[in-house]
This record gives sequence, structure tokens and C-alpha cells, in this order.
Amino acid sequence: MGERPAISVVVPAHNEEPNLLPLCDRLVVVLENIGRPFEIVLVDDASTDGSVPLLRNFAASEPRLKVVCLRRNSGQTAALAAGFEVASGAVVVAMDGDLQHAPEDIPALLVKIDEGYDLANGWRENRVDGLLTRRLPSRLANWMIRKLSGVELRDFGGTFKAYRSELLDQLRLYGDLHRFIPVLAALHGARIAEVPIGNFERGAGRSHYGLGRTRRVFFDLITVAFIARYMTRPMHFFGSLGLLCGGAGGGALAYLVVKKLQGVHIMLEHGPLLIAGSVLALTGLQLVCTGLIGEVLMRTYFESQKRPIYGLHETIASAESRH
Repeated sequence: MGERPAISVVVPAHNEEPNLLPLCDRLVVVLENIGRPFEIVLVDDASTDGSVPLLRNFAASEPRLKVVCLRRNSGQTAALAAGFEVASGAVVVAMDGDLQHAPEDIPALLVKIDEGYDLANGWRENRVDGLLTRRLPSRLANWMIRKLSGVELRDFGGTFKAYRSELLDQLRLYGDLHRFIPVLAALHGARIAEVPIGNFERGAGRSHYGLGRTRRVFFDLITVAFIARYMTRPMHFFGSLGLLCGGAGGGALAYLVVKKLQGVHIMLEHGPLLIAGSVLALTGLQLVCTGLIGEVLMRTYFESQKRPIYGLHETIASAESRH
């Protein structure tokens, strides 16, 4: 059995044939200079160009390269999850395959991991992307994520990050949540550092990103904000809204009861208020019921998965207490 690598570099790629060999060559040089056992896990997300034959030939001469080929185009989150599953290194570095991330920045990320951080997040300090199509939407998204999640990072969206493998074992990725990994990691109590990295023009080909993904990012942001604050207590969210709606509806209906006792014809003089009060009261009841269902589902989830609601870092005990 071979030696376990100290570093695994996971690279998701889709139709990046012109960039793959230059990227792999640079990765090998950088990782060899670091002087630790390593592996490169390249995940091909069902490319339709010549990526797979190219990688198959390269893997024949480079035993430290693993190529994972997905059956269908599943997106970056799924490709990263597949790479994380295969990676066996104590530290896992993730980066894009389009040469916009420089392998030469990997040592700076590893320095933070060696200092005791669980996640080193690459911060694209000087971006070269288009102002209207990439930079402005990114700034807005980063600001919203900071405000909603409470995680103070300047760049959430980049793939270039280094993780301790035990942290990845606790994370479950789905949808398009790869850009929110720092938020998910913070929920587990991870110590996160931010490292300035370079940002470069694509080596070749065209970008797979654009304004079309803004809608998906917004919906994912709502999901992550809810998970970050109410994952283990959904009743606090739905119950608060339910009390607000129910209280307003109940107050309106109570007012109408008083008016009715005074002889006022409710439907003629306060018909809209009656309808609004009834709808608000029913909405409040539904929200409270939704919160109860959420509480039951959360209890079922944690108990069926045998997952604790806390993140354990270490247990310290005297030598005598271990026996």
C-alpha cells in the first residue's frame, strides 16, 4: 500500500482541454518543490472535447494523477464533491481548471493550514474579470453573504481553497452550494483564514459563468442563510413569522367582533379588513404548523444520521482517565 499523500489537489473541469496539460505540469512542479507526498485529482465533468483521452495519456506517465470521469455534466458542486470523495490527502486544495488560479499560490494557502486553520480561503484581491458581468455582481453577492451569514470574508465565490480533510468529512455538498462552503464550514466551528491570491485571464476557451447564474446564487444564498441561522431550530423562524401574521390577523378580527357587537354591518363597512384578518390568521397558523413540521424533520434527520448538532475539535483528558 502506498504512502498516504499529505496534499490532494482537486480540480473540477469541463471542456478545458487546452488548459489541462499546462495546469498539470505547473502543479507537479509546485507540489514537488513543497516536498510533501501529493496527488492530483482531476474531475472531468462530462466534457465533450478531447479532455478525457488527453488525461488518460497523461495519467499513464504520472502515477500521482487520478482522473475521475462523471457520467453526465453535473455542475461544479457535484464535481468538487466527487473529487473530495476520492482525495485521500490530509490537506485538500481545490482550484479551477481554467488557469485563472495560479498553482504557485498553493504554498501560501498551506501556510495557513500549518498555522492551525481548518480552511484557507483564496481572496482574489485584484480581479481581472469583466466589471459588469462578474465583479459588480460578485461584490454585491459577497456583501449579502457576509450580512446574512455573519462570516466575515471578502471573497466567497472562488474555488481556490485549502481544507483539512476532517473538515470536508463533515460537509455535505448539494445543489450549487460550493460557493458557500466557508459558511457551511463556519457552522461546524471551523477556523477560517483569508489569503490573497492572484487572478488571471483564462488560458484558453470561454468562461462557463455569466449573469445567468445570478438567479441561482440568490436562491442558494437564501438557503444558506436559513441553514446558518435556523438549521436546528426552524420553529424560531416560522414561529416568529406565524406569531406576527397571526397576531395581526387576530387583532383585526377582534376589532371586527367589537364592531359587530356595536351593530355595525361588517361585510358592508369592513369587508376588506375581514378578508385580510382571516387570511393573516390562517397564514399565521400555517406558519406555526410549518415550524412544527420542520422541528420534527430536523429531529428525524439528526437521529437517523446519528449526527451531533455540535462540531467536536478535540477531547483532552489525563492519562489516568483514558484507562
